[in-house]
Amino acid sequence: MNTKGKLIIISAPSGCGKSTIIGDIMDRGQLDLQFSVSATNRKPREGEIDGVSYHFLSDQQFKDLIAEGAFVEYEQVYPGRFYGTLRSEIQNRVNEGHNVILDIDVKGGVNVKKQFGDDAISIFIAPPSISELKWRLKKRGSESDADIEQRVGRAEFELQFRNDYDHVVVNDTLPEAIAEVESLMAAFIGK
Repeated sequence: MNTKGKLIIISAPSGCGKSTIIGDIMDRGQLDLQFSVSATNRKPREGEIDGVSYHFLSDQQFKDLIAEGAFVEYEQVYPGRFYGTLRSEIQNRVNEGHNVILDIDVKGGVNVKKQFGDDAISIFIAPPSISELKWRLKKRGSESDADIEQRVGRAEFELQFRNDYDHVVVNDTLPEAIAEVESLMAAFIGK
């Protein structure tokens, strides 16, 4: 008999190291994990690949999928900018016994946790401070000052949801944050 897999929800404001942490844990391969690829209607950044980085959809495609109920969660994160998790991305994998990582926005994470309850763990990755977050976003060099200000404003809003998560990991020192997240995942999968 096949045991159902579990969901691992990881959320963070932009620039908190979430993708780096997830990537490092996945690359090491110590845990049975599969990555859920989110959908978005934004344009790909340099180096991003459709179906690997995100499912890049047109505005109309995204709206049609919302109408069809194809998302387990979705959110308009910025005006006109949608992100979501396709139900098909997680259903088959979990039913086959795989543990699935969801790298999703903060409100989406809260919604998925409510839907899946004890079959999911939710981990919020927080910056050490807003000023450190702003510095990290500038260092990334992929956004304008106006975009950075918008992201910082969004981060201040998203930080209000941290207490709705099972665990909060402050990414002050990256290796320590990676170890803490991996330890939380391993304990949850082992249940």
